[in-house]
Amino acid sequence: MTTSVGVVLFPGSNCEHDVVEAVKGLGEDAQLIWHGDQTLPPVDAVVLPGGFAHGDYLRPGAIARFSPIMESVARFASDGGPVVGICNGFQVLTEAHLLPGALQKNRGLTFLCMPVDLEVASTRSVLTSGVHVGDRLRIPINHFEGNYTCDHETLAELKGEDRIVLRYVDNPNGSVDDIAGICNPTGNVVGLMPHPERACDALLGSEDGKSLWRSLFTWALDRAAAR
Repeated sequence: MTTSVGVVLFPGSNCEHDVVEAVKGLGEDAQLIWHGDQTLPPVDAVVLPGGFAHGDYLRPGAIARFSPIMESVARFASDGGPVVGICNGFQVLTEAHLLPGALQKNRGLTFLCMPVDLEVASTRSVLTSGVHVGDRLRIPINHFEGNYTCDHETLAELKGEDRIVLRYVDNPNGSVDDIAGICNPTGNVVGLMPHPERACDALLGSEDGKSLWRSLFTWALDRAAAR
């Protein structure tokens, strides 16, 4: 059975085709979904890709969270559907209150575009269920506002509920507690700043992103089989 992944396209997205290529390269199906649509088509998972949704005017993700499709994405997530936000998609998820905290400008006010080493901190999410705690992954980042922040109570909650899924080995942007990715309480919504779709081919320097995508596919298919 093939996993069907819907990739939401906002005005200003620029990584949607990277996601489609990665998903199809792993033998699954992917389709673009326009942000102005009212409902999601029949898909097994949803990805909010990187880029600059609505030009990042006001602040990253703040306008995109009001796109018509986001109500359907929120319902899909509430029903247990797998939703992954990558980079700008992570920012959208925090603005839509599907994930806690916020993304602010990088430490040093520097745009970062480089490969980084990540450590898997939890396997209870759609994106990490197929890997192991302590695994190291080499995955690129490409952001200016990737510095994750939250209040002390939220951080304690994330730690206590095992919801920090990925940490930077060598923190590049100042994120609190070296956080590179988090999930919601049920693990089906994940936001991360690194780009796993850009680590699926040896020509790009790493294939470590494949394990994260395969985790997503397996979770989605298991959910579909159980319905």
